[in-house]
Amino acid sequence: MSGRAVSGLPPAIEALASRLAEPLPGHAAHRQMSPVPRTGSEPGYVPPVPPRRGGVLVLFYPHNDLLHLPLILRPTYDGTHSGQVAFPGGGQEEGDPDISATALREAYEEVGIPPDDVRILGQLSKLYIAPSNFEVYPTVGWISQRPNFRPDPYEVARLLEVPLSDFHDPANRYEEMWNLRGRQVQVPFFKIQGQTVWGATAMILSELLAVIAETL
Repeated sequence: MSGRAVSGLPPAIEALASRLAEPLPGHAAHRQMSPVPRTGSEPGYVPPVPPRRGGVLVLFYPHNDLLHLPLILRPTYDGTHSGQVAFPGGGQEEGDPDISATALREAYEEVGIPPDDVRILGQLSKLYIAPSNFEVYPTVGWISQRPNFRPDPYEVARLLEVPLSDFHDPANRYEEMWNLRGRQVQVPFFKIQGQTVWGATAMILSELLAVIAETL
């Protein structure tokens, strides 16, 4: 990341912000890392109950001369997303002025990222998650230095600080047949720092990587 643009952003981050203002690849990019079959991805699918809205934060920050993204490993609990790797985020609450505010609030509560330090770059495409009946909206942000992370042990079993380059590395991509909720499903995933990154998180990353590729 050499040089600074007039905006104060590194050139690569400024290019990403500009690209996010244009039409996004959406489903075409999501399906590259989508389990098959995947409930809710069928054309014309309508959830049986109106989904709850959720916001997640896709945050870039510099560390050791590389762009990083924080992911969290959720604790084991009696719930749909127990033990899964995710972006910091959660459900929209009545006091949140918009879905980006939801992502910022949740990231502060879960890992201690101060909302005022984050510069919003734009949004990725919304994604429906059938098992929890959530419609997730990813907010992409930038912070100019590594945050002083403070993971909440109730919500975060482990913080993963991942160089963006790890997601570009083909050696970190796998695909296997899994048994999910009683049926056989072909699941593509990333293997990162000993953790399996799949489902909605991998699909969001897939769109992010597709968008970044268009800026190079």
